[in-house]
Amino acid sequence: QMADPFLYNTGERSGYECFGHEVQIEHIKAYVCRPSFFTDKAVIVIHDIFGWLFPDIRYIVDLIAGHGYITICPDFFKGKDPWKTTDHWHDFADWMKEHDPMKVDREADVVLKYLKEQCDAKKIGIVGFSWGGMAVHHLMLKNPQLTAGVSLYGIIRDSEERYNLLNPTFFIFGEKDHTISYDQITLLEEKLKQYCKVAYKIKVYPGQVHGFAQLKPEDMKPADKPYIEEARKDMIDWLKMFI
Repeated sequence: QMADPFLYNTGERSGYECFGHEVQIEHIKAYVCRPSFFTDKAVIVIHDIFGWLFPDIRYIVDLIAGHGYITICPDFFKGKDPWKTTDHWHDFADWMKEHDPMKVDREADVVLKYLKEQCDAKKIGIVGFSWGGMAVHHLMLKNPQLTAGVSLYGIIRDSEERYNLLNPTFFIFGEKDHTISYDQITLLEEKLKQYCKVAYKIKVYPGQVHGFAQLKPEDMKPADKPYIEEARKDMIDWLKMFI
């Protein structure tokens, strides 16, 4: 049996009471959490294949907001069904055709406009996990309005134009991620050295599988906890350096 693509074992996850609220922005719904004080700094969070309603991603939104950013997770699937744990891997390629992480530009523009006009955001960063990590990589090549990006375990597609990033980007990977080979990470590093004119960073976290950085505290295994916390601190530090 072939391992599932992207999929980490979602297992039994605890529920989550969110701090934020949902909004409708043009054709997209979004989950927003704001810090308790005024700020003109914002972060867009791009969900993984489990979508914008998944408790783990809302936990991440709240966590980033707690560091002083207006944080928003739009439904980049535009109402289409997210991947479900009951879905079958042999349908995954077809599902991906309907959910292309390279086709997020219009939604990103809508959300950027909302953050600038409705929330007075001046500097906007972006963070994405898995499917969302691929979307971040794409957007950091295309959209100069995004001041900094963090791509967490986004599968790397081999092609020439994927390396000339417009603004600082941090790539986070797990050492034991069966969806992303060490060779791909090495290639990414070589291409960035060759083409990238802005700050970038690649870091691989020991022993970590795909999806490791999203887990809520009560769902973490004790051996993984230090690496999960380190990855989150590194993510926030990167944002704070540029935003």
